[in-house]
Amino acid sequence: MHPTDPVHPTLAAEPPEPPQLPGPPSPHSSPSRPSRPSRRNVALVESPVQVLNALEWACARGGGPGRLTVVVLPPTDPMSRGQLRRMAGIARDEDATVRWQEARGPRGGLPRTLRDLAPLLRDADRVLVGDPFSRHAQLLLGLFRPRRVTVVDDGTATMEYAAQLVSGERLARWDRGGVRSPRELALAPVGALARRRLSPGRRRALEIFSALPVQAPDGAEVSRNTFAWTRARYGPPRITGGADLVGTSLVETGVVDPDRYVDAVAALAAAHGVTRYFAHRREDVTKLHRIATTTGLEVVRPELPLEMTARRGPIGRTVVSFPSTVVHTLPTALAGSGVTITVCDVAPEWLRAGAPPRARGFLAAVAETARTAHGLTLTGA
Repeated sequence: MHPTDPVHPTLAAEPPEPPQLPGPPSPHSSPSRPSRPSRRNVALVESPVQVLNALEWACARGGGPGRLTVVVLPPTDPMSRGQLRRMAGIARDEDATVRWQEARGPRGGLPRTLRDLAPLLRDADRVLVGDPFSRHAQLLLGLFRPRRVTVVDDGTATMEYAAQLVSGERLARWDRGGVRSPRELALAPVGALARRRLSPGRRRALEIFSALPVQAPDGAEVSRNTFAWTRARYGPPRITGGADLVGTSLVETGVVDPDRYVDAVAALAAAHGVTRYFAHRREDVTKLHRIATTTGLEVVRPELPLEMTARRGPIGRTVVSFPSTVVHTLPTALAGSGVTITVCDVAPEWLRAGAPPRARGFLAAVAETARTAHGLTLTGA
């Protein structure tokens, strides 16, 4: 199957569960007395792009994927699970050990996850965290106190995480409202402990491995993700003559009004000659069907993170995107390819009445930092 198949209202069935693979044997082991394995780097990942960035870190900083154990804590939605399985297969092909750990829904549970992962996390040399706001990752970090922590990108949330560490705020996603639910209040001690685990300390080293502009706290190390592994494995891409538009899940997260969003997509398509719409994995199928029928665009649901899909090609000579991670990552992943990236600012009138107070400022900062860092053109719909 090609990585950019058109979307249909009915999602394809999920691929079969990946096997739980053991770690590679020690070169000094013997059948009679197996030696103690060397400490490994353990990545806690919950999205396809987190797997990608864990591989990028392992190749750039961690001695290669052969020393990396990727623990996948999958969400419940089928599209994310399918992309995660494909990325898990790629990680195995790169000699990483992959462990699929059900921690949500009827297939798994948090107590079993804690029990199963305890030996691995206690013996880890370094723990990579894909989502510092994840309650599962926070609970695991709170229980096992890693010596070294690396946070890898899971989108623009990395910028918010780093800013909150600097300001001393509690860890909270930018797209959540200011009022905390009873569940969030009950889990507040877990978040407070995780914040300490995700901060640099006398006995803990913190690294942020990011393609985004981050303001790190004192004592933290920032390493640049140049997508060297992705660029070496894929491309250069075949460039088409048209333009592609990258979608966003801002409607699904309650930030942007759906009617305004569809109108903006139509306006951008007309202004830039867009022919394809690359959907975010969390976009609703009904909304995508409306975009396809209203605008005539070919709606594509990539099987892999967009950085990999774009490197594999084909990709438009111009890529237009709403403020999102890709306005920072695609200029790096596609460097030297001749592709132009354009970012569309989110107009204030697009926001829903109940949108989080920080939404407008955060989205504007994403667009402006991309313009400054990569020289991108800003456009309006």
